[in-house]
Amino acid sequence: MKVQFLGAAQTVTGSCYMIEAGGTRFCVDCGMHQGNKAIEARNREAGIYEPDGIDFILITHAHIDHSGLLPLLVKNGYANPVYCTRATGELLEIMLQDSAHIQEMEAQWEAKKYERRGLKNPPPALYGMEDAQKAATLFQPVDYHRTFEPAPGIRVTYYDAGHILGSGSLRIEAEENGKTTSLIFSGDIGRPQSLIVRDPENPPVADYVFMESTYGDRNHKNESTSTEELAEAIAYSHSRGEKVIIPAFAVERTQEVLYCLHILNKQGKLPADMPVFVDSPLAIRATEVFQRHRELFDEDARALLNSGEDPFALPHLRYTMSAEESQAINSYQGPAVVISASGMCNAGRIKHHLKHNIWRPGASVVFVGYQAVGTPGRKLVERAKKITLFGEDMEVAARIFTINGFSGHAGQSQLLDWAAPLARDGAHIVLVHGENSAQTTLAGLIEQRFGIRPLIPAYLEEMVLEGSHLARTVLHEGQAHPRVDWAFLTGELERKWDMFKGKLADVEQRPWVEQTELQEALAKMDYAMTRLLSRM
Repeated sequence: MKVQFLGAAQTVTGSCYMIEAGGTRFCVDCGMHQGNKAIEARNREAGIYEPDGIDFILITHAHIDHSGLLPLLVKNGYANPVYCTRATGELLEIMLQDSAHIQEMEAQWEAKKYERRGLKNPPPALYGMEDAQKAATLFQPVDYHRTFEPAPGIRVTYYDAGHILGSGSLRIEAEENGKTTSLIFSGDIGRPQSLIVRDPENPPVADYVFMESTYGDRNHKNESTSTEELAEAIAYSHSRGEKVIIPAFAVERTQEVLYCLHILNKQGKLPADMPVFVDSPLAIRATEVFQRHRELFDEDARALLNSGEDPFALPHLRYTMSAEESQAINSYQGPAVVISASGMCNAGRIKHHLKHNIWRPGASVVFVGYQAVGTPGRKLVERAKKITLFGEDMEVAARIFTINGFSGHAGQSQLLDWAAPLARDGAHIVLVHGENSAQTTLAGLIEQRFGIRPLIPAYLEEMVLEGSHLARTVLHEGQAHPRVDWAFLTGELERKWDMFKGKLADVEQRPWVEQTELQEALAKMDYAMTRLLSRM
């Protein structure tokens, strides 16, 4: 048996684990890489997946970093089953279409940039709406706790991961050469006592546990503290007549924020004159899926529903579907709460709301989810003084709040508790879906507590398994993080600097208009170089 790590290896996004066993080739998750341009360039490397050679795909949950490349694989020849829970399938259908719309729009914008600059061959959309719709026809719904056999000798059982609606941890048994190897893929492990979904379950023990480690280096604040912090952000901006901007993932996080605002309203901590805008068509459609699957809610949420309350309802709640309605929010005078996607501020309507508010001293930006390295959200969380939006550099004057208690991921101690019943003699723990610092910290704690030294694989690394025995690992030409060829860049800069000095020799003989244009270009270059040096 072989497991190759095609994403979320010493990084958080791009989850995909390709498995070969008994003549069958399949993968767990097929996520999009998210972050800066260097990380996102991996999304165009479809060849490493060999889509037409995959027998089936198992999806743990609907988040795009676990599912967002499904349409790309379909575009490149994949046409076999995609297994997931029923709720995940319903969420995926709308989320992948939304992702396809974003891909198409960004490709159009890029094409216009190329045209304005006189350039040819702009990059095409990663995939389109037709690919997303075709992917949805491949979904095969599965139930929790009901083992199924997607291929001879391969048995799979889903357990509730407690992360988002329909999320699952998978236990896989694979027969090969007379031996049975058992593997657990945790997916994203949720927080016990989260606001809406049920607590995460522990699958039965296995030979290998592939475990997420997003927050392996820290714990979260509790829910009551997080609710108070949200109330503080609202009070801060309301008293100054400004807006509270909440970048939120359309699935689960938006619904949890609405639930929390519902509680604050009951407590009298949501100002009566403060409207709440949910400005994300995807979040609106996802909320409808939540309403259809109340059987997956935890006891507290179901009790609220049984008492006649709608946990997603507010007196001045406004849903905005159209672009015109979204634009009108920025013209709205007075305080308001604006919940919009994307959750990492790297796409969608949230970028427009930041553009209109990030420079306002009385505004606040409230982060309620993980921010991947390289995203605008991560830069704001790390207290950047300026941020570039739509090509314009803006001062960050708004107050930044980071409320990790809303996270859909388990914190450090919760991860250890989840691993405890699985950390038996002979088990191998493999840490995935985490940055290296978080993984190193968590690995040390697991070894200290359970006497097991976890493995931390790299991007494209392969593990060869023989039954319960780890035979060897093979590290291919790939790294967790893209490598920058500084020698090449330095050489290019030196070459162009020499060309520039040669052009300056007769610059004063040129028409004054050309001289002033050159002066303006140099001023921009000086500004860019100053910014670059400030980061070094």
